[in-house]
Amino acid sequence: MDNTNQKKALINSEIALFLRGLIIGKVLTLIVIGGLLWWLLKPNLLSRSSVDSSNQSSNAISSKTPPSTGGSTFQTVADIPNASFNYGGSTAWASIRQLVDSQIQSDRPELQLRYVDPVNGSPGSSSGIRMLLDGKLDFAQSSRPLTDEEQAIAKERGFTLEERPVGKDGIAVVVNPSLKVSGLTVDQLQQIYLGKITNWNQIGGPNLLITPLSQRPEDADTVIFSSNSELKGQALGSNVQYVYSTTEAVRQLSKTPGGVYYASARSVVFQCSVKALPLGRTSGQLILPYRVPMVSPEQCPRQRNQINTQAIKDGSYPIIANLSVIIKQNKGREQQIGDAYAELLSTDQGQKAIQQAGFVGVR
Repeated sequence: MDNTNQKKALINSEIALFLRGLIIGKVLTLIVIGGLLWWLLKPNLLSRSSVDSSNQSSNAISSKTPPSTGGSTFQTVADIPNASFNYGGSTAWASIRQLVDSQIQSDRPELQLRYVDPVNGSPGSSSGIRMLLDGKLDFAQSSRPLTDEEQAIAKERGFTLEERPVGKDGIAVVVNPSLKVSGLTVDQLQQIYLGKITNWNQIGGPNLLITPLSQRPEDADTVIFSSNSELKGQALGSNVQYVYSTTEAVRQLSKTPGGVYYASARSVVFQCSVKALPLGRTSGQLILPYRVPMVSPEQCPRQRNQINTQAIKDGSYPIIANLSVIIKQNKGREQQIGDAYAELLSTDQGQKAIQQAGFVGVR
């Protein structure tokens, strides 16, 4: 009995030793295999770690490095006065005030610009220049040239006025969409507003009385006689109907079959309820104020006509207005802000923003 028990104990001991050896062998095998795999993959792991580290470093650098803009910007203009200033003038500048001036004040918060409407009369180039002469504005925005009278008033008050061009705009002529007329020459347009051409059949259109609409000369935002010195200062025809603004003129044209109006191309070419006419120095050189193909009133406002900026840029369009900053040359704060504002708009950033506002830059 004792011998039997001893044999069983011996067998159990051998089995335990065998199992222990088997387990140890498997563990050693796994260690060897793992070590071999680590040795084989080590170069890839190190390379990957290096790339990840390089990418993280690169991302950190790029996040701290501002994008390069190139060219002159609002930030590069020196001697910007740190104060609040009043300005105003041409309604043609509305999109510049909305787009460009807001960018200026974002980039140069030390400069605060406050647009001021005239107390009497309609806003425009003329009222803005009057307010500048009267000391109610620090500088003005104009879409027409200064007059001899305005320069004379400035001289009487001990200073001069400078007009600094920063952009260009075309003067577009618009009519009721139903009017069938191929276009106008500059001379025909002028004769219409002098009351010498009164029916559309005189210039190849239907037998329909012409109803010219215009802002009053003293409030005019744009002019059509600046290229003809003989016509400057002449009274408009008695049939001219005066309007307060371009918005009012467009509204009237939409219900006046024989109506006609002229204004900044930026103000009227996009409108759905009127039609812009080709304009030329001669009847054989009519230039479209919009890009072809023309968008019909039925397609508007889903699509809108776009300004023929190329014709304005190359000078082929017959009536072009300079967008100018009117600066009071008095060696005071008004001259300082006028010079600074004109310089801001003349930077590469300013010229690009003026183009985005729908105009043509001066360079």
